[in-house]
Amino acid sequence: MLLNIVMVGLGGALGAVSRFFTNEIFSIYFPDSSWIATLTVNVIGCFFIGLALGSFVSNKDIYFYFFIIGFLGSFTTMSAFTHQVILISNSNIIFAVSYIMLTIFLTILATYIGVSFTK
Repeated sequence: MLLNIVMVGLGGALGAVSRFFTNEIFSIYFPDSSWIATLTVNVIGCFFIGLALGSFVSNKDIYFYFFIIGFLGSFTTMSAFTHQVILISNSNIIFAVSYIMLTIFLTILATYIGVSFTK
């Protein structure tokens, strides 16, 4: 258990720093388009979680905790979301699609409500 926590922490630190540098680099080339950096890390993160889940990572490996939970979890939130969607869709495609729509709707709504609280 302790090793898993350490692996999540190390992976999370590297993922967060990688996200920071990605945002900084993109802000040089696209100064008014921070969404491009966000889209890029989300797509890259989802690609890598697909590679990891499809090849070398199992739920019991320390690599799972380091790479998927830690690194990709802090690099992008989309990788965790798509991981859940894939797992759900294997057993219930209707629920998976509902989960996707509900997640998008509720997160946008929550963001809007959060912004409205600041005004």
